[in-house]
Amino acid sequence: MDFKHQLAATSTLSKLTTDALVLVVSGETLVDELDAKFKTPITSALASGDFVVKAGKSLYLHHIEGVKAPRVWVVAATGNTPKAFKTAVATALNLVKASAAKNVVIAPISAMELTDAHAEAVVCAVEDAVYLYRHTKPSAAKASSLNAASLVCTKAEVSAVQKGLVRGRAVAAGVTLARECANRPGNHCTPTYLADTAKKLGKEFALKVEVLDRKAVEKLGMGSFLAVAQGSEEPLKFIVAQYQGAAKTVAPVVLVGKGITFDTGGISIKPSAEMDEMKFDMGGAASVLGTLRAVAELKPKLNLVVIVPSCDNMPSGKAVKPGDVVTSMSGQTIEILNTDAEGRLILCDALTYAERFKPAVVVDVATLTGACVVALGHHNSGMFSNDDALAETLLACSRASLDPCWRMPMDEEYEEGLKSNFADMGNVGGRAGGSITAALFLKRFTSKYRWAHLDIAGTAWKSGASKGGTGRPVPLLTHFVLSQVA
Repeated sequence: MDFKHQLAATSTLSKLTTDALVLVVSGETLVDELDAKFKTPITSALASGDFVVKAGKSLYLHHIEGVKAPRVWVVAATGNTPKAFKTAVATALNLVKASAAKNVVIAPISAMELTDAHAEAVVCAVEDAVYLYRHTKPSAAKASSLNAASLVCTKAEVSAVQKGLVRGRAVAAGVTLARECANRPGNHCTPTYLADTAKKLGKEFALKVEVLDRKAVEKLGMGSFLAVAQGSEEPLKFIVAQYQGAAKTVAPVVLVGKGITFDTGGISIKPSAEMDEMKFDMGGAASVLGTLRAVAELKPKLNLVVIVPSCDNMPSGKAVKPGDVVTSMSGQTIEILNTDAEGRLILCDALTYAERFKPAVVVDVATLTGACVVALGHHNSGMFSNDDALAETLLACSRASLDPCWRMPMDEEYEEGLKSNFADMGNVGGRAGGSITAALFLKRFTSKYRWAHLDIAGTAWKSGASKGGTGRPVPLLTHFVLSQVA
């Protein structure tokens, strides 16, 4: 998709040559200089109630006399914020993409100052609207003909809008990469596929990429990761990718993504209903690879390390059993009480491995617990950290990126649930507070650096008619990594 800004006065919108024109109204008062060719029908529709300024409302104007654009959509925004603007634009784009339009121009026609955040939001909305998964469905509906979009801005807004478009392109490309990985079925998106994806990024952006196999993982003593992988015929991969944008002496940001490419639950097998969605259990891995792509394109002056432990979680004669005790890379022993709590078992060894980079900060990302979905639903990702400053930064970045998270508690009293009579800890606590005890389990492997955990079990994919990966939290992670530039 080609994105650009377009300098134009509101009074000249009728002269713009484009297949489709989207006019965003954020209040019932239109700017004075708006051409009467638009103002008259919009004002009339408002007066008659045929168009109201409420989220999701739109008005279509076809072949207006004196207007070069043959198709005009007027959409309502519930305010001037980037979030409201993005929602309105997304409403229009779902209509535009169903037409034969190949290009679209987007313009606010109420008093609104466009910022870099507005521009980024528009790019992400456009890419989301035109995304279509086709890898294993070549007979899918024809992709939208829409291939170019412009955002109208004033001369004073150009600098901010250009900045937002650049960042938006990178974020959107990262989101698309994450969605493509997540949407592939488990027999296509294997640990090897994720490793190959990282290698391709390495070639495209001159990154250092290393993929460790079983022998290397055994040599490192990753007994917890190995325990999960041992039940599957699919070879495990431990992926390490590095972007260097600063001096080698600068401590890196480290992102760790859970890469369970299919999760049956192992011996503690899941119910069959909706088990197909467990191909999305590598959403954390997909999101950190997507973030790596976005960061590599933007080239900030910092160092970034992405770590992905990846394997399947399968039941077999070789599979780990409830009650087995394993020794993690850290030397701490774990009683595996439930083999379906496998994400934390592969992450804990990756978090120990991260120590060698002497990181400035580590954030792990995982579709970790159904309990987080119960707590927060599908809007906010769960965020855990024992570092208040880090937590505040992540919250601020979640708001700026329109990729919300919510901070969850980590009181030490919850740790009672992890006690074991046979190991240093059990891998699960009781049913209550399950996402919290999972985070506290991970915390035991992060004592040597600043750390946060994102539980994206409710936000990494959608179910139902719109089933598919969302690419979250690539926007949040990208904003966070950029915030760490010294």
